[in-house]
Amino acid sequence: MACYWIGDIQGCDQPFGHLLEKIDFSPSRDQLVILGDLINRGPDSVAVLRRLMALDGSVHCVLGNHDLHGLAVANGLRQAGRTDTLNALLQAPDKSELIQWLRQQALALWSHGVLSVHAGVLPTWTVTQTLSLAAELESVLRGPDWLDFLRLMYGNTPSAWQDNLQGIDRWRVVVNALTRLRFCTPSGEMEFDTKESAGQAPAGHVPWFEVPGRRTAGTTVAFGHWSTLSQPPRTDVWALDSGCVWGGCLSAMRLNTDGSHERLKVPCPQAQKPG
Repeated sequence: MACYWIGDIQGCDQPFGHLLEKIDFSPSRDQLVILGDLINRGPDSVAVLRRLMALDGSVHCVLGNHDLHGLAVANGLRQAGRTDTLNALLQAPDKSELIQWLRQQALALWSHGVLSVHAGVLPTWTVTQTLSLAAELESVLRGPDWLDFLRLMYGNTPSAWQDNLQGIDRWRVVVNALTRLRFCTPSGEMEFDTKESAGQAPAGHVPWFEVPGRRTAGTTVAFGHWSTLSQPPRTDVWALDSGCVWGGCLSAMRLNTDGSHERLKVPCPQAQKPG
């Protein structure tokens, strides 16, 4: 048995299928962890969702910012953007089933000693706190008030975590950290405008995984979201968004039963420009 962590698919079903073939994935033997942004920007989000649903118990997904945005658009709470490719999802005959499946997915996962998120983890959070806060938000998304949350989800404030946060302020910090974070200050103030590489941090900010004293340091964190980020020269983070939807590659990390791991990738024929 092997476990594979796969970066942002973003509706690129053909490369996803090629990657599963390359790793000789067997749903009866192996496990997949998909690191969010399952849909949007690529050509076939519906096929990606249907493929994942068919894999059932052998696949575990965390949600990314594009997945949450897709849920909001599909429920009329947000207008689709110029570069969104959600029309097929909105018109799918099984739209209700696809949306229902998507909102049941996690925001953080712990398996095989690896913490999986879409974007990042705030420096003051432990693994246990990260999973607990993710579980809070998962409960909201699966509960009766999930549309109210999606309606109020968008925004950059509050920009930092405080233990006394409540309601939408609390949930917005959690969702922004787990699905949008790239850079923050050493004290944990998040910044969302910069999308460049780690070496182009805005003044006073560093990549979230480089904050001194980060409480998840030493724990392997697998994440996507950051297509301009090369794999950092450290062993406790796996950066797996290699820009498939922008004409890069779709990447996976294989963890073998002996504890060794190996990065694999397939090319993606997309030629979109980041927007």
